[in-house]
Amino acid sequence: MNATTQLVPTTSGPRPDDPPGGPALRAVDVHRHFGSVRAVAGVDLTIDRGEIVALLGPNGAGKTTFLDMVLGFTPPTSGSVATMGTDPTEAVRRGQVGAVLQTGGLLHDLTVRETVVMVAACQPRPIPVEVALERAGATEIAGRKVRKCSGGEQQRLRFALALLTDPQLLLLDEPTAGMDVRARKDFWDTMHAEAERGRTVVFATHYLQEAADFADRIVLMRAGKVIMDGPVAEVTDTGRRTISCVWDGPADPQQVADRLDLVDAVSHHHGRVRFTVPDTDRLAELLLTERLAHDLTISAASLDDVFLDLTGDPVADNPTTTEA
Repeated sequence: MNATTQLVPTTSGPRPDDPPGGPALRAVDVHRHFGSVRAVAGVDLTIDRGEIVALLGPNGAGKTTFLDMVLGFTPPTSGSVATMGTDPTEAVRRGQVGAVLQTGGLLHDLTVRETVVMVAACQPRPIPVEVALERAGATEIAGRKVRKCSGGEQQRLRFALALLTDPQLLLLDEPTAGMDVRARKDFWDTMHAEAERGRTVVFATHYLQEAADFADRIVLMRAGKVIMDGPVAEVTDTGRRTISCVWDGPADPQQVADRLDLVDAVSHHHGRVRFTVPDTDRLAELLLTERLAHDLTISAASLDDVFLDLTGDPVADNPTTTEA
């Protein structure tokens, strides 16, 4: 390896000020570069034990690279990462961490049960194979060859493998990718049961509704950085609300918006006009008193709205950032 690639010192593991045992995950000013590509560009993040956290972001945000560092698959270029209060590779070796990843590691000629038995034999203190299969909702497919399993069924197998060490921290990278609606619901029902056992769960997802429904907290990434971190209600509380209505007035909706000088945006959706505005009361009063619209619906910004507003185009901010 060329010496120039090691100019910045890299550290992993707990910090002196961590509490006994440490949080489930702690990252301090973490960077990960692949040549000129900055996949992670300065992440500071602490996740306490027992939390359920959704990691959101568009493609290229750095989510997968960050999880790879939390699992010890790749070291940070600079900064520090501690998992369950220790070095990530040590936490994995102890069986404190389990992961459900999108790809890799399955032998298609084995059955689901044979796969779990084989991996269990490599663990010092695995839970019983049948227990892992049951908790992952994979008992009914245990005798099926892996190659005959659907994408969702293979994810259940990966989940069973992740549970074998009875981990305290579960990391899920797009765990429901490729699943249909029913399989996705069944998977999250299973995950709810694991969370109720006190497990810490961190999952990266593109499905915003999954984050809203399942997570206690949302961490939003863009261009390798954390740009928002908080409970779902706090993340969506931008002070912006929307009024959707059926338009009656002779004037164009945009002209009304320009006259008020308080509307952020006007759009049209399925025959309805939608105003995005910080002061919905004033606009609603005008629309009703001047009989410009009827059937008004007022709502807060959705997670989708916040996601689109805050993430935008990561390439515009950092052309050398990519998901690795």
